Amino acid sequence: MSLNHFLTRAAYVSKVGTRSAFTSSKPDVMNPNWLRVGLAFGSSVFLWGLLFKQNSTDLHEYKVRNGLE
Repeated sequence: MSLNHFLTRAAYVSKVGTRSAFTSSKPDVMNPNWLRVGLAFGSSVFLWGLLFKQNSTDLHEYKVRNGLE
């Protein structure tokens, strides 16, 4: 057998024998992972809370420094 035949066969086997890690399983849209959903929304709420708290602190400091309060 020629080298070209071996290379062609190896390329075919490598394409058939592997699959992408991103398409190994499709997400089940009818049964979501509620733990991950809760963590995602919970972390968003936590970060927004920190943002508002920092904003109010900065706004208070601005008013004190400029004699507005």
